[in-house]
Amino acid sequence: MSDLASHYLDEIGRQLRGHKRMAESAMGQLSDAELFQQIDPEANSVAIIVKHIAGNARSRFSDFLTSDGEKPDRFRDREFELTSRTTHDEVMRWWEEGWSCVFGAINALKPEDLERTVTIRQEPHTVLQALNRALAHYAQHIGQLVFLAKHLRGSEWQTLSIPRGKSEEYKTSNPKGVSRGTYEPKH
Repeated sequence: MSDLASHYLDEIGRQLRGHKRMAESAMGQLSDAELFQQIDPEANSVAIIVKHIAGNARSRFSDFLTSDGEKPDRFRDREFELTSRTTHDEVMRWWEEGWSCVFGAINALKPEDLERTVTIRQEPHTVLQALNRALAHYAQHIGQLVFLAKHLRGSEWQTLSIPRGKSEEYKTSNPKGVSRGTYEPKH
């Protein structure tokens, strides 16, 4: 069990780092105006999605093993509000602080911790369940963030994976299926 648990901890960290990197690649293509742009009055901007992920991460992963994942000082509804004074740097600071909480907590876990119980909103979860819950939650929001960034960039969007119509070229340039991150076409 210990080997499987160690492998799981490595894998959950790898998956989360990959999602973080994907979001950063998408955000890196946006202008400041696009970072804050809402496509309709009910939609979240990329900045709002970042603020929500960061707020959730701070709440869930601060004192991960010892306190409820819904901290009393978290005001979730405020995560969906920005002021006209909110800056790009502030958004990216939230982002980094949230992920710092996530990776700090995960890096401190030992294989035997996966079966421990933590609470989220006073509901018990094994550490394994809490980590899977976080992965699914962040993946969902990062998917929204990437979709929105792609929409906002339009024809100027730089793909984060294999471009449409280039799958066969990718297979021949990478016959062993080794992941190299983002796709780079042959010149």
